[in-house]
Amino acid sequence: MREIVFDTETTGFNPAEGHKLVEIGCIEMINRVETGRDFHRYINPLRSMPAEAEAVHGLSENFLSDKPLFGDVAADLLEFIGDAPLVAHNANFDFTFLNWELQACGLEPISLTRMVDTLAIARTRHPGAKLSLDALCSRYGIDRSQRIKHGALLDAQLLSQVYVELKGGRQIGLSLAESSAALVDDAAFAAVPIERLFRPARPHRASDAELARHAVFVSTLVEPLWNELTQSA
Repeated sequence: MREIVFDTETTGFNPAEGHKLVEIGCIEMINRVETGRDFHRYINPLRSMPAEAEAVHGLSENFLSDKPLFGDVAADLLEFIGDAPLVAHNANFDFTFLNWELQACGLEPISLTRMVDTLAIARTRHPGAKLSLDALCSRYGIDRSQRIKHGALLDAQLLSQVYVELKGGRQIGLSLAESSAALVDDAAFAAVPIERLFRPARPHRASDAELARHAVFVSTLVEPLWNELTQSA
């Protein structure tokens, strides 16, 4: 099954208030294994960058000024994601911005039925726990040392690993065992008579000769310890 794990960076929290998408990063997975294909674009929002947003992702107005507009990358983005389910952390936020930008370009929004929200999955798996991307990386032992600031592609890469763990980790499923068993030739494991060799019980009592030798050995001991123990008793 093909899935796309993605993340976005924006100028703020609400596109209805004039905030825009400034970065998008996508990771392709097939059967929950990364294929090595990704999609990453910086986007010129044609507006100023609030200081609080820049502090989160480090993308300045000057840096984004020569980047393409969303409309210039929309076709390539839609081609990359195809009809695959889209996995994101707090996916409502990313879908809201993505669909707002698509509709602003006169394109059809992406159906919410394709949305897979890892935050909702994490709430079910770990109720009451911290569920940020950083917290989940720590829980599952995923290296996030390069995550100094938020970045759409890096966060999508981290999320792809978190998503695998949330769905059970890289374990061999029973279905694989069943399919492998179907390949086994039962005739090769037909019951074969086993010839069992009868062996008499081994004697464990010391022989008279062994007892005699032991008595001679004991008689050579000078002031054996057990004599003291016997006298004190």
